[in-house]
Amino acid sequence: MHDLMSQWNGTPFPEMIQGLPEADIPFEGIRAWLLQGEHSQLAFFDIGAGMKVPPHSHSAQWGIMIEGEMTLTIGGQPRLVRKGDWYYIPAGVEHSATFKVRAQLIDMFDEPARYKIKQS
Repeated sequence: MHDLMSQWNGTPFPEMIQGLPEADIPFEGIRAWLLQGEHSQLAFFDIGAGMKVPPHSHSAQWGIMIEGEMTLTIGGQPRLVRKGDWYYIPAGVEHSATFKVRAQLIDMFDEPARYKIKQS
């Protein structure tokens, strides 16, 4: 398993995911790969330790922590999210996140263009 992890740059996401279009994320230290649907978008996130996502809101979002942990604040209520935990953020509700350790998440957004594809 260790050989596979180093092959995948330390993320649990294999080449079939890292081969998806990469998202244009406005923060250094956060990468994501996109799976696009007609009405929604799925993002596979790899987020570096020490990253902070400032308060913001958008369409509804559902996610699950694959590895790592974060403090996720939804509507002013902080919650520690660890491996295997899932979360739901209703449309329009302000939320933010802090990552003390590297984390990998899968998030589904109830809009088809939450993130644009990164241009080479």
